[in-house]
Amino acid sequence: MGLGEEQFKYVALAQKQSLPLEQKIILTQQRLKEWYDHWNGMVYLSFSGGKDSTVLKHIIENTSGLTDVPSVFIDTGLEYPELRKFAMESKNVTVLKPEMTFREVLKKYGYPLVSKKVANTVQGAKEGNVRWQMLHNEFVNKSNGKLSMFNCPKWKSLLDAPFKVSDKCCQVMKKNPARKYDKETGRKPILAMMAEESRERTKAYLQTGCNAFDKKNPQSQPMGFWTEQDVLQYLYTYKVPYASVYGDIIQDEEGKYHTTECKRTGCVFCLFGITLEKEPNRFQRLKDTHPKLYEYCMRGTEEGGLGIAEVLDYIGVSY
Repeated sequence: MGLGEEQFKYVALAQKQSLPLEQKIILTQQRLKEWYDHWNGMVYLSFSGGKDSTVLKHIIENTSGLTDVPSVFIDTGLEYPELRKFAMESKNVTVLKPEMTFREVLKKYGYPLVSKKVANTVQGAKEGNVRWQMLHNEFVNKSNGKLSMFNCPKWKSLLDAPFKVSDKCCQVMKKNPARKYDKETGRKPILAMMAEESRERTKAYLQTGCNAFDKKNPQSQPMGFWTEQDVLQYLYTYKVPYASVYGDIIQDEEGKYHTTECKRTGCVFCLFGITLEKEPNRFQRLKDTHPKLYEYCMRGTEEGGLGIAEVLDYIGVSY
């Protein structure tokens, strides 16, 4: 029996993910050139200053015909100070700012908690949206005798939480400034997203491949078939400068690459995925590495902080 279309796509992705780094670089350059040519050069790199987009920026800057591609950094205030400094000091970078601060987003919409799916559903149900209340009931309860894939019955208590829960943060802080830039300039984004990072990103990659030309909001992810090991190997092999918050890149006895400090950077104050982390979790590490940021996170909102301690106490996560 032959493979179905979806299975075939998974196999094809796995084959690409197993390619040696040198071949992945060549394929990424090809996807970049296709994207650049399709939009007559009106493209840009979404540059976070993190290790993934640092690799992609280096590839673009070292690919003939692409050296004029600008980088765009969104200064959300959610980055590690070292990451922000690295991004702001990189060459050919345009800096954007969101219209709201993270603290304002928390006050108006709520905390990004558990996962985007959970937060979005809880927000809709708490606001009294009948459709979302029905969805929430389906979402948290057993369907056909089976729990939802997110095991959401345990988060039913968020409906009674003394704080708001929402998935709006990323939209307000990152997507809105980027979409505004897209509209004003006519440029189309290039992102350093990889399929292996999440179930949703794998699904999205399988639907469009690297270059989503026909998407409502077209975007390129020319490293979609890379892995984190590829990223670390690239930085290590080509001696590419990167944000100091990661520490050094070292190889273990099995030849795998690791960073000596931060593994992932993302948004420092984000609560998505916190319930799945082993200790020391991101906030416990933040307490040691960036005590001032930690204190700001945990301080109550009435005292000018973010009030994250109250949220973590409510869901039973140590900090």
